[in-house]
Amino acid sequence: MEGSQEKVPLEMVRTADGSNTLRNTALDEPYHSVHGALQESWHVFITHGLRAVDRHEVDVLEVGLGTGLNMLLTWLQCVEGKCRVCYTALEPHPLPRPLLEAMDHCAQCGVPTLAGPWLEAMTNAPGRLFEGFGGFRFSWRQTGVQTLEDTAAFDVVYFDAFAPDKQPELWTSAVFGRLFRALRPGGVLVTYSAKGSVRRSLEAVGFAVDKPAGPPGKRQMLRGRKPL
Repeated sequence: MEGSQEKVPLEMVRTADGSNTLRNTALDEPYHSVHGALQESWHVFITHGLRAVDRHEVDVLEVGLGTGLNMLLTWLQCVEGKCRVCYTALEPHPLPRPLLEAMDHCAQCGVPTLAGPWLEAMTNAPGRLFEGFGGFRFSWRQTGVQTLEDTAAFDVVYFDAFAPDKQPELWTSAVFGRLFRALRPGGVLVTYSAKGSVRRSLEAVGFAVDKPAGPPGKRQMLRGRKPL
């Protein structure tokens, strides 16, 4: 999730599928669905994002690196030989290593031996490329999406900001316009949100939007595709 964690107490939450997330107590908002953090990330960002582009070499942009769960699940797709990914994440306020360790994402995803490399990637210096095994490359930028200037650089956008009613400034046509320009033709943007205002903002900048079934606890989600 993109958003400020400076001097904000964060509390660990065990979600319904047994995986961990954090709650930003200032916003009273969890980083993932309390109905299942792992299930939500897999359903929204892997099933309807990464797997929705017909390419073996994929450039992914994540808006809101947060706890790194989406990144880990994407890396595992590379380890399994499903694709090769160059992954770029935007995170103005990265989490400290002890908190990342406490999340225990690798063990909860069934890959405890990946914990060391995953932590190395997550705590790498901003802008520095991490070369993971399995055809996975990762870097992150300590900046917000409002300053994104990339053009036709990505195939998939994981839009994982805090909810529209908590951070409305991140769910605007201006922001989605930047992401539309950052995608290549045929690229997709996926988000857990299904709000009508978000759909209209996506459509206003040129996305063709559909509404796949949502993860546990949500009826629908949104996916926008940039026309060919």
